[in-house]
Amino acid sequence: MGQIIGITGGIASGKSSVSLYLQELGFTIVDADLASRAVVEPGEEAYHQVVKAFGEDILLTDGNIDRVKLGSIIFHDEEKRLLLNGIVHPAVRNWMRLKTEEALSSGEETVFMDIPLLFESKLTFMVEKTLLVYVDEQVQLQRLMNRNGLSETEALARINSQMPLADKKVLADAVIDNNGDINETKRQVKSVLSEWHVI
Repeated sequence: MGQIIGITGGIASGKSSVSLYLQELGFTIVDADLASRAVVEPGEEAYHQVVKAFGEDILLTDGNIDRVKLGSIIFHDEEKRLLLNGIVHPAVRNWMRLKTEEALSSGEETVFMDIPLLFESKLTFMVEKTLLVYVDEQVQLQRLMNRNGLSETEALARINSQMPLADKKVLADAVIDNNGDINETKRQVKSVLSEWHVI
């Protein structure tokens, strides 16, 4: 039976670059962000539940959910956010489990689940090991400001809305220090994978 490794990080920590590199090495990445979009596609069970809960006002003319409109509703309303999460999160977990099982049953020995809120959402039960992509807060702040064109205040607000990476560091089985360049990061990834007998 294959193994499932959870990969996580924080905003602008470089998790996507590490996932991309793992894909280049030939591994399957089951992505939670991708799952959260897939499960609310028109016709999906979660789509019908969201429309039922929030009304047809949240739909675009083509029938897709207007993510911006829905986002602005739940951003200001804790109860509605919990309602949405109650619909979407189980569907996402289910979708990820199915994709992972497909990969493992087709003979893959290791599958990575890319879950940004792995620790916050207490989803470690879905994986056997956890890999954290870590950067210092100052580096994270600078990268986020550069990447998204945000002011320091806006960038800090986004960073502070997540569990600090320093707290996640304590929880992870292995940490990739992504403060340096991409080659240094890749070297660390390879080193962890060989330690875990994945490569």
